[in-house]
Amino acid sequence: MSKDFYCEEVLSGRTPVQKVVETDTVLAYHHTRPFYPVHIVTIPKRHISSLITLEERDNALLIELMDTVKKVASQVVSEHGACRVITNLGEYQDSKHLHFHVVFGQPLKKS
Repeated sequence: MSKDFYCEEVLSGRTPVQKVVETDTVLAYHHTRPFYPVHIVTIPKRHISSLITLEERDNALLIELMDTVKKVASQVVSEHGACRVITNLGEYQDSKHLHFHVVFGQPLKKS
């Protein structure tokens, strides 16, 4: 996997995605290789490597990003009764671009 799948593939348009919410600065879309029956990824359109590298100048973007996560999570809870919101850091973070997963259900079995 590339170091930044979101910039290199999704935001560049190289990998098409099914959008859920899009603003000028944030994108939420259905995961291209879902690990859960419902698996939506929310990203800032500007590169930020992770949650722990956010700076004070990123506060407005973070508020918009979290507002989008909230909208997506509310939609999933409304449709399915529950969801999880997940972000990964350090070695757990495959793609070095801040992102949140909004998921529902048990992990899908990969063959």
